[in-house]
Amino acid sequence: MASAQHMPRRAAVPSATTLRAIKCLLFVACAVPLAHLAWAAWQDDLGANPIEAITRGLGTWTLNFLLITLTVTPLRKLTGLDWLVRLRRMLGLYTFFYACLHLMTYVWLDQFFDWSAIVHDIAKRPFITVGFAAWLLLLPLAVTSTNAMMRWLGGRRWQRLHRSVYAIGVLAVLHYWWLVKKDVTLPLVYALVLALLLALRAVRRRAPPPASGKLAARPAATFVKPAPDQA
Repeated sequence: MASAQHMPRRAAVPSATTLRAIKCLLFVACAVPLAHLAWAAWQDDLGANPIEAITRGLGTWTLNFLLITLTVTPLRKLTGLDWLVRLRRMLGLYTFFYACLHLMTYVWLDQFFDWSAIVHDIAKRPFITVGFAAWLLLLPLAVTSTNAMMRWLGGRRWQRLHRSVYAIGVLAVLHYWWLVKKDVTLPLVYALVLALLLALRAVRRRAPPPASGKLAARPAATFVKPAPDQA
């Protein structure tokens, strides 16, 4: 048996009260981008094309939150802060929330619920096609984000479903890249960050199992937290 000095060191787990406080602060922080957009709209400070500014702002923050969600697992592995996984569900649901707002601004403010024009756009314009596909893939992840749905699906099926978050990331980056067309500097940054996260996942999947002890089944990275008893 390995001696205690060779066991991996784990960071202290915050108390329940501290964790609740962290979640509250995170909840407020995730709402700040939306509040900023709303304030800018109230102050008529969105530029010459406010609808485009709102749509792009919400889309950018959807991608931001998606990548932040994907970062939780490698960050937990690097820091030993296992409690970070308890923040993942909130981040994932905020990703879906901003994605829904992004889609709604397109459907409402841009197309004014002209469903035939919307269907035509989805079918004919590649950046809208992949963006809508990403939203469709996000939908089941949000629906199955509860502990009850996790138990109903079973751990393995739930994990397989939530690994589609990586495909969503690829579609979201493509959506942004094809949207901007000319200056792809920011889409390239997002693509590099996503590539790094995918590489970290690939390295982890190829890593040999530990020599001794039981290996707990954990998803490589999921939309929400992996254990049904985590609040």
